[in-house]
Amino acid sequence: MPEMIEVEAYRALAEQAALGRTISAVEAPDAWYLKRGLSAPALAVLVGCRFIAARRRGKLLLLDSVDGTDDPGPVLGLRFGMSGRLVVDGATAVGELRYSSNEAKAVYDRFGVVFADGGHLRVRDPRRLGGVELGPAEAALGHDAATITLSQLRDALAASRAPLKARLMDQARLAGVGNLIADEVLWRASLSPSRPAGDLSPAELRRLHRHLRLTVAELGLRGGSHTGDLMAHRRRDGTCPRDGRLLQRATVGGRTTFWCPWHQK
Repeated sequence: MPEMIEVEAYRALAEQAALGRTISAVEAPDAWYLKRGLSAPALAVLVGCRFIAARRRGKLLLLDSVDGTDDPGPVLGLRFGMSGRLVVDGATAVGELRYSSNEAKAVYDRFGVVFADGGHLRVRDPRRLGGVELGPAEAALGHDAATITLSQLRDALAASRAPLKARLMDQARLAGVGNLIADEVLWRASLSPSRPAGDLSPAELRRLHRHLRLTVAELGLRGGSHTGDLMAHRRRDGTCPRDGRLLQRATVGGRTTFWCPWHQK
């Protein structure tokens, strides 16, 4: 499931393999995949451009471009949903996605650009949950979870009565945290996903911030959001890997959630 860690891997792949190559054609076979009023003909503005930078904010991959005269071109925004992956010249940066087909079928290719040298950049998404934008609204996203400061996290949670997990996954407040990272961080920080987000004590807030930053960094080194210590136990009748107690399973913030009621308070 692509969360910020997987998207960071896609960013690195794009930076390594897609920059500086002239775009000769755009492939947009799935009109539903084009967001915010974007149409296939409008994507022709990318033809003749080159990507010059690959950036990430939360779960959004941003590819900056210049046109044939080196003037600024469109910013291409790519979202991957639960099952999308970036493929450049047949290679991808993530070997396996949970909750998705990992087959390389052409029918799953929702968007792509063809480079003048014959190579391709494609978004492969079996479940069609991602999307493509031009000039995405970056300012609508909150601070990135990999770099958020303690004071920024305090502001994102302040006075909220929403469940803590829901607030952490609100991309307008905190960009990048998905379902798996949220469960892992809260499990490590010993915090219940269902308690009001604005009720954390100063010590709890510091603990949450510490585990958020450490978890994102550690899972990035491990290779994916699905590599957390809790992940193997997120199942019916699963037990807490810390204390052996039966995990609780419920819907919090609209997402299936697992936590340990024994140590997560």
